[in-house]
Amino acid sequence: MSLTPAITPVLTSPIVSTQWLADHLGGGLVVLDASVLSVALPCGGWAYLSGHEQYLIDGHLPGAIFADLIEELSDPEGDYPFTRPDADRFETAVGELGIDNATTVVVYDSTVGQWAARVWWLFRAFGYDQVAVLDGGLTKWRAEGRELETGHVPAEPTLFEARERDELWVDKEFVAGVLRGDHDAALICATPAKEFSGEVVTRVRAGHIPGSTSTPVVRLIDRENREYLSRDDLRDVFAPALGKPRIVTYCGGGIAAASAALALTLLGETSVAMYDGSLHEWAADPALPLVTTV
Repeated sequence: MSLTPAITPVLTSPIVSTQWLADHLGGGLVVLDASVLSVALPCGGWAYLSGHEQYLIDGHLPGAIFADLIEELSDPEGDYPFTRPDADRFETAVGELGIDNATTVVVYDSTVGQWAARVWWLFRAFGYDQVAVLDGGLTKWRAEGRELETGHVPAEPTLFEARERDELWVDKEFVAGVLRGDHDAALICATPAKEFSGEVVTRVRAGHIPGSTSTPVVRLIDRENREYLSRDDLRDVFAPALGKPRIVTYCGGGIAAASAALALTLLGETSVAMYDGSLHEWAADPALPLVTTV
């Protein structure tokens, strides 16, 4: 008896539904669990823990491989948490996950999708588009009663070649240039609303970059099933920024900003870039302005 080789599914959107994924598990598809756990500190702010133990014990999607966003898919020597890796580090990490340049990848997490979106953005910024985020993530998959597995899923290491797209990132100087009027760009701030206003302070200075539009992650998704809102609802959220020659997303450290970038991509915006240093870097420079609304 001959076996017909599995056909690698082709993605047509940066998000896929739980039903689409259930129909396409296996074959040339790799599923990544990119969960990171946020832990509130007694003194204020947050610490971040790998979701690997949760993945092992509480369960993950069938065949899902754990992707370590804290150590492997970030630069541990960076000035700030979750600093993007260089191309060599990304190639090595992705190859170790069993992903090459012919692999279709679906990423999910156990929270509201921002960690999965960060991994999706990294792939995109390193020149690879056959990657999508599972809409609703583990929350929706579990709520639908779909199959879960526990324990470690090994990967078969392979080779991945990155092709950097520098236009998908901006730095502090570019954002400062936006404020000076040197660049025509909209600024999207994806921090929680109370951080945007300055009511809650989690960095050395409070507030947001002047002229920014507030788009916290919770305004982009349905709070119950964690799916992204309809295109019409997303247009309402991003209305002040749509159609600008450049749209720059930022947050505290480049994670929630990835969800905003994904939502903008769903709306067909092709000029989106992310400020990777975000407010960790901006707020640390006393010469740069921040504003509050409280």
